[in-house]
Amino acid sequence: MPIRNLPAAPEGRPCAAVTSSILPRALDRWDAGIRAAADEDRTISIYDVIGYDYWTGEGVTAKRIAGALRNMGPGPVTVNINSPGGDMFEGLAIYNLLREHDGDVTVKVLGLAASAASIIAMAGDTVQIARAGFFMIHNCWVVAIGNRNDLRAVADKLDPFDAAMADIYVARTGKDLAEIQQQMDGETWIGGSSAVDQGFADELLPSDQVKQGDKKSASAVRRLESALRASGMPKSEAMRLISEFKSGLGDPTGGGEGDPTEHSAGDPPVIDLSSSLTAIKSISIGA
Repeated sequence: MPIRNLPAAPEGRPCAAVTSSILPRALDRWDAGIRAAADEDRTISIYDVIGYDYWTGEGVTAKRIAGALRNMGPGPVTVNINSPGGDMFEGLAIYNLLREHDGDVTVKVLGLAASAASIIAMAGDTVQIARAGFFMIHNCWVVAIGNRNDLRAVADKLDPFDAAMADIYVARTGKDLAEIQQQMDGETWIGGSSAVDQGFADELLPSDQVKQGDKKSASAVRRLESALRASGMPKSEAMRLISEFKSGLGDPTGGGEGDPTEHSAGDPPVIDLSSSLTAIKSISIGA
């Protein structure tokens, strides 16, 4: 996949009196227990708040990410994310580090990529998200101190940071700037499938892609059963016939009992399936 021409984010803080903070609602919805099943050698795990957490002494900082990338050297990198966000300015710096990395960056949103973490996710050349995962985007949320003149100045100085975040989302999704700004103003939560549809992610996680295929197969079986029963076949016989058909295709989960080629005197009579096949054909045409 070609590397995206993503915009650079501004570096630094708007003023010393402002500290970007975690949105409380994002922290409430964050499940810190979500992790990848196994992290590979060239994997960076972002499973904590963004920036230094003074309460725990932990957190994901740009310094830590820079050190990890330096140790890995050039080449592909996978970034697993489950974070409620945190320091927006630290997130912008991490975004720039990943964007400048010499190698393909694959981002996997395992649970939540909120606020600053959603910006980090946008740095991936490929972005995958769990079906039950979420992005959350909003304007920069800060705690500020000072008098009324200081606070007015803070609001004005935050404008370019909100604009930079919107520019990053626009570059990733292809949406209109006005639509992205509206989503940011409204603090928008975007689920896995919707994130793919809207362009925030490229695809669902491979495990969810497999599950999606299983669901399609189950849907086909239900439609086949309906067609057979519409022809007057009892449900038990319809399910037995479907089970034998799946077993004949080498499906070990067919569920049929005994050898389908053997019949006893108690077997039900053979049913003409011509009407059923006609019904099935009509379903396929109308699908």
